[in-house]
Parts: sequence; C-alpha cells; structure tokens
Amino acid sequence: MATVFDVAKYVLNQLGSITTMKLQKLVYYCQAWSLGWDGKPLFGENFEAWANGPVCPELFHKHQGMFVVDEKLFADLPDYKFSKDELETLKAVLDYYGDKDPQWLSELTHKEAPWKEARVGVPVGVSCSNIISKESMQQYYGGLQ
Repeated sequence: MATVFDVAKYVLNQLGSITTMKLQKLVYYCQAWSLGWDGKPLFGENFEAWANGPVCPELFHKHQGMFVVDEKLFADLPDYKFSKDELETLKAVLDYYGDKDPQWLSELTHKEAPWKEARVGVPVGVSCSNIISKESMQQYYGGLQ
C-alpha cells in the first residue's frame, strides 16, 4: 500500500509547485474518492478535521513552515507504482480538483459530511484533532457516485 507521501509526491509531480493547503486537500480527495470508487484506501494515514479542513498530520509535519512546495520535498522517496485503478482515481481527482483554488477546496470540504461529522461540537475556527474516519469518507463519497 502507498503512503500519504507517495500520493503527495504524485500530486506534486503532476501539478508542480502548489500551496501546502492545496496539497493537503488534493491528497484528501485522492483518499476520499479511492474509498468511494474503489472501496479501499490509497494509504493508511488518517486525516484530522482541522479548522481549515482535512489535514494529514504526517504530511503536515513534512511541510511544516512552508507555504508552497514542489516535488523536491519528496526527492528522497522512490517512485511508487500505483495500480491501474489507483492511477485512474488519482488522475480523475487531479483533472477535477487540480485547477481549483486552495480556499475553494477548503470551503468545499467544510460543506461535506465527513469533515462536518468529525467536528460536531467543535466551535468554528477552534483547533481540533478529531479523526475523519475512512468509513465516513467511504460512505459519503461512495454515495455521490
């Protein structure tokens, strides 16, 4: 199974330099749609329901302190061989969401059930480390097909 870093590296290789917020949201949607379309996660790491939308803490720690990142962030990581289905999902996500503004992506996640459910009882703008469950992602995105 790939890691969150493998997916992030793929995204950066396809899109070039992007903001860390956009990277987090695109990697989230790669995971979400893999769960929704393929019924399985791309990677094992979790996302938390942070104030600005879903964030994978492991990925955050890799780019912490940076605003814009590119593929050099993962220069030490060998290329991962994604399956045909995984590549189709990654390409579809980037085709749809890849040209979107980071703030638009963040606002979209705020309208969707997985992030909202993970933040029940947490005031707007307040820090939160509640995990967005893969089950809630699979159920929500699988239901949108």
